[in-house]
Amino acid sequence: MTISIDLETYSDVDIKTSGVYKYVESPNFEILLFGYSVDGGEVAVLDLKCGDEIPDDILNAIVSDEVIKWAYNASFERLCLSVYLKRSYPSIYANLSESYLSPESWRCSMVWAAYMGLPLSLELVGKVLNLSEQKLDEGKALIRYFSVPCASTKANGQRTRNLPEHAPDKWERFKSYNKRDVETEMAVQAKLRNFPVPDHVWDEYHLDQEINDRGILLDMDVVEYAIRIDEQSREELMQRMKDITGLENPNSVMQMKEWLAQNGMETDSLDKKAVASLLQMAPPKLKEVLEIRQQLAKSSVKKYAAMQNLCCRDGRAHGCFQFYGANRSGRWAGRHIQLQNLPQNHMPDLEQARELVKQCNYDALRMLYDNVPAVLSELIRTAFVPMPGCKFIVSDFSAIEARVLSFIAGEEWRMEVFANNGDIYCASASEMFGISVEKHGQNAHLRQKGKIAELALGYGGSIGALKSMGALEQGLKEDELQPLVDAWRSSNPNIVDFWWAVDRAVKEAVIRKTDTQTHGIMFSCKSGMLFLRLPSGRKLAYAKPHMGINQFGSEAVLYYGVDGQKKWSEIESYGPKFVENIVQAISRDILCHAMKTLRNCRIVAHVHDEIIIECGKDVSLDAVCEQMGRTPPWIRGLLLRADGYECSFYKKD
Repeated sequence: MTISIDLETYSDVDIKTSGVYKYVESPNFEILLFGYSVDGGEVAVLDLKCGDEIPDDILNAIVSDEVIKWAYNASFERLCLSVYLKRSYPSIYANLSESYLSPESWRCSMVWAAYMGLPLSLELVGKVLNLSEQKLDEGKALIRYFSVPCASTKANGQRTRNLPEHAPDKWERFKSYNKRDVETEMAVQAKLRNFPVPDHVWDEYHLDQEINDRGILLDMDVVEYAIRIDEQSREELMQRMKDITGLENPNSVMQMKEWLAQNGMETDSLDKKAVASLLQMAPPKLKEVLEIRQQLAKSSVKKYAAMQNLCCRDGRAHGCFQFYGANRSGRWAGRHIQLQNLPQNHMPDLEQARELVKQCNYDALRMLYDNVPAVLSELIRTAFVPMPGCKFIVSDFSAIEARVLSFIAGEEWRMEVFANNGDIYCASASEMFGISVEKHGQNAHLRQKGKIAELALGYGGSIGALKSMGALEQGLKEDELQPLVDAWRSSNPNIVDFWWAVDRAVKEAVIRKTDTQTHGIMFSCKSGMLFLRLPSGRKLAYAKPHMGINQFGSEAVLYYGVDGQKKWSEIESYGPKFVENIVQAISRDILCHAMKTLRNCRIVAHVHDEIIIECGKDVSLDAVCEQMGRTPPWIRGLLLRADGYECSFYKKD
């Protein structure tokens, strides 16, 4: 038995800023409409707001681990039904041990779409797949009318919520909309049925849901006092800017550019890079203004507000991770707080600064540190804490992408570096320049060039990639860049060969609609899709692959996907770019393998190639790192290494 489900709900909590966990936690949350289909049959819509009740067999199916529940963005339906059952059917929910319904029997058609390289939006998926059952366009307006609070006006009798009796015709259309959503979701499943998601990927999804359900504890003293201190700091900085410049609004780019010009400094831009460049030649008065502007532009402190919005009654932030959010590799994407792009911390006295924030001691912070916003930025990580009596173990893979790239390409000298626990940046510089480079010894100055080259050039990058990695800002000269590219490529011939072997294999698969293989990666093109089969058995999917001409006038493989502007469009690719997808996808699969082996260790978060575990103080760091560093059976021979540290609040060691 399977059930396809779609819900329409109401809550006075803004789901966009506070997430679904806090949304369903509101006392005013309720399910309005329950649309469902059993085993692909006719869709029924239960009007719970107007007195309909969910039949007993459907209630029992919802809580049964034997019945598969399908929904688009299934975590929403699962969490909504968890709270609904707890409030309306406590006797049924009493048999469940966790705070939310177990994710084990749930399947998400949005994950299925993402696995196939399709958009995450149900509306867009329907259009891309050319479904006959399209999502109704008026749905957004109906949701705005019935699912969120409304403005109190004289015309609506000062009400703050629209109910069915206020617009019966709209309510009937709302029910039709709910029914159509179930039909569209089932149509997506039917369209994709020949390309099922592997069971091991569903297991990864369930693990993801467990981690999101568990959440991570926040130190709300740090969060709330940081917000208060930031407001005080910004007020003082803004007043100082006004005193110096005499401007009414120093935040205005136009006003500031005019003021700088009047004081002898012309500039076309005031973005981060432009301000950093201007500071190098600014006289004292202008320098102070530009430095204050830098501090005021510190947007990372907004993460404290995101924490405040997301924090649930249990003091934890839930729902921070989007499974398969990056559909080119299958990696996770961050949501709300965005743990994937937290500022790093480099302060030697991090704990002292954190304590001052917990005391809300702004005067001491201002006296001890030149840049209060920068201090608050570095302290963001420290707002994540283990529950009382526990510690964090933070463990991450060492140079995982470099190891995977070297292993798949068969670059032996690099694998020897990893086998001997060497420094890949030094080793790369040594290979490139033909001399010994040591981190703190001879030719140490060349290590930075090795590092920049490693980070920028592994996936076909050239001069542009070096520049975007900050090569010029870090002291390299323009005329050094091309020789650096040439040196790296000549010292890594097998990696370069790997790029173009993949390029040939992809083109052959697309042109001839045949199966090809290179370096253990399988390529196939069928039913309007290009598939890359990884060593783990997982596949990367690219929709509507075809040959075309790229921006440089050369023949290239093009496909359709979600671009950088989050629009469904034609994307061009070539060997090195596919290699980047492959290496990042394999690295992601290795992380998943490690997360599964550590599943019972209370994983509360994961960031790129790092796992954060909340555990008892007797848990062994070495044991966690050893277990995390075990090579999966499907990629035997790859040398992995996991390092870690313990902490009483999250930080970058």
